[in-house]
Amino acid sequence: MQRVTPKKYFGQHFLKDLRIAERIAETIPDNIKNILEIGSGTGALTQFLLKKNDTNLLAIEIDKESCAYLGEHYPQLRVFRDDFLTFDFDRIFDDEPFGIVGNFPYNISTEILFKVLDNRSRIPFFAGMFQKEVAERICATHGNKVYGITSVLTQAFYRTEYLFTVSEQVFVPPPKVKSAVIRLTRKEQQTLDCNERLFFSIVKTAFNQRRKTMRNSLKTFNADLSDKTFDLRPEQISQEQFIEITKLIQNQSI
Repeated sequence: MQRVTPKKYFGQHFLKDLRIAERIAETIPDNIKNILEIGSGTGALTQFLLKKNDTNLLAIEIDKESCAYLGEHYPQLRVFRDDFLTFDFDRIFDDEPFGIVGNFPYNISTEILFKVLDNRSRIPFFAGMFQKEVAERICATHGNKVYGITSVLTQAFYRTEYLFTVSEQVFVPPPKVKSAVIRLTRKEQQTLDCNERLFFSIVKTAFNQRRKTMRNSLKTFNADLSDKTFDLRPEQISQEQFIEITKLIQNQSI
């Protein structure tokens, strides 16, 4: 029987509590028929995804040992041995929309999230395991001290839900941090009512100087920042207000 050793350089922490794996699978709504699982490992979550009715499941796994294990235990599953961050979505599901789920490697979880945002037109649903602090940041609302770039950019396109916290002891090997499961459901409107490139730039510029007021952090945009909104710091600005700020600066540059 194929054995799999968790590898630190892949950020592998195998989930051993099958109740949690089943709960993750249950977060997927019935209308999501195409599912891509990231980092299937030894199939703790995979087995429950395969039980979902009328679901077309594909898996992507970078570890050779894990791919061999999955092939031995789940021969009905199509597994791509590849790196998700460079994976071409045109290879799967015949251009149909699909959901993404997984126990995400913590060392690349934010990069995974940003790839999802870049491909949101095909990804109406995204759920899985993150480091707790990262999950909290993604789901935080304005006024919260952990509210930041990932909060604003994710919530511009997805409804975010922090579902539950997960102990270190349910993994092999145990990570040094707690984990959390979150769910993202794409909003009906997939584009913003402003210049999206400018929106991204404003959000990143503001939070990269988060101790400054918006007026001080955005002065490089050479716009009229006299509105009282610019007296606030970025963590006090809602995602909707960032859109309005973008439109204001955008209109001044026309």
